[in-house]
Amino acid sequence: MSNPQQLRYSKEHEWLSAVEDGVATIGITEYAANALGDVVYAQLPEVGDTVTAGETCGELESTKSVSDLYSPLTGEVTAANQDVVDDPSLVNSAPFEGGWLFKVRVTEEPADLLSADEYTAFSGN
Repeated sequence: MSNPQQLRYSKEHEWLSAVEDGVATIGITEYAANALGDVVYAQLPEVGDTVTAGETCGELESTKSVSDLYSPLTGEVTAANQDVVDDPSLVNSAPFEGGWLFKVRVTEEPADLLSADEYTAFSGN
């Protein structure tokens, strides 16, 4: 399993892209997707919602369990991936591409985000 070097990671197993024009894209890692099993339902934050770093903002349901979705950043949701709502299996098949979950206009970025190498050491993968 390879964690893309250009992304940053949270200890709750979310990834985020570099902030471009104040907006970051967020998803869950391949490690988290594999641990969840086949994702069958995604409840994502809605456009206009305010999310807070480290707090629950949605959930993913799999054939194994239900897992809370945490935001790694604080800000306003600018997009939610309707493709994932329509086909939650994208979270498993393309966690770093088409399986992204939502985008946030960042107002606060925590200092404890991990690099790809740090996340790999943290997750053991």
